[in-house]
Amino acid sequence: VQLQASGGGLVQAGGSLRLSCAASGRAFSDYVMGWFRQAPGKEREFVAALTWNGGSTNYADSVKGRFTISRDNAKNTVYLQMNSLKPEDTAIYYCASRRLGVVLYEFWGQGTLVTVSS
Repeated sequence: VQLQASGGGLVQAGGSLRLSCAASGRAFSDYVMGWFRQAPGKEREFVAALTWNGGSTNYADSVKGRFTISRDNAKNTVYLQMNSLKPEDTAIYYCASRRLGVVLYEFWGQGTLVTVSS
């Protein structure tokens, strides 16, 4: 399994970015896809997740109403649309995946840096 994250960059507060996570190596119909982030000096934290087959989603309270996770089955890609960005959203964002029923995320992509200026 390979996960390739992209789409990070520098944006002003209030702006938007869309992150992409291209997945390859197997079929993901029985997987959960997640986004995590790690800010400087802080621990990695959960941001959002989506079940590939069914599309149910959940979000961290800090991003609810601002971020949207979605998927494109044809492209085997998961997206994280981030709106109304805040400086505290600055972090390295990682995509990850795990099989349904498995607690820990098993596969991780490289991070993509998001910097939100005030």
